[in-house]
Amino acid sequence: MARRRAAVKREVIPDPRFNSELVAYMVNSIMGRGKKATAAAIVYGALEDVQTKMPDEDPLMVFSRAVENIKPKLEVKSKRVGGATYQVPLEVGAKRQTALACRWLIQYSKTRKGMPMRRALANELMDAYSNQGAAIKKRDDTHKMAQANKAFAHYKW
Repeated sequence: MARRRAAVKREVIPDPRFNSELVAYMVNSIMGRGKKATAAAIVYGALEDVQTKMPDEDPLMVFSRAVENIKPKLEVKSKRVGGATYQVPLEVGAKRQTALACRWLIQYSKTRKGMPMRRALANELMDAYSNQGAAIKKRDDTHKMAQANKAFAHYKW
């Protein structure tokens, strides 16, 4: 954490195909070793797969609704008080909610073995859209952990 001034947040330039900052953020999150074209092919391919499997739905709307469903409202953070460490529940900011949702989508898409990343991401998106899947379970577990540690909420500062 910087001592002198806050780090400057760079704005995400919307992607050229959908003109969406969320899709651009997802492409940048998937990108590894500077291979942006490969990451874009994965995301656009996943959205095309969503279009073929759900023809009556707009794939961009499915994607944004899936991310909205995954976003956590609360999380726990470790705080050391005296000699003890407490899990203190905190509200999550809007940018961190989006970051966690995209991170969990990518993480659980990678754990789906035996299929290409584009198909795994499409399946995880469709599961999240219908409030199912591993990313939704992760959000629910995060909320349960925050609820269980509600007694330590007075330690937040």
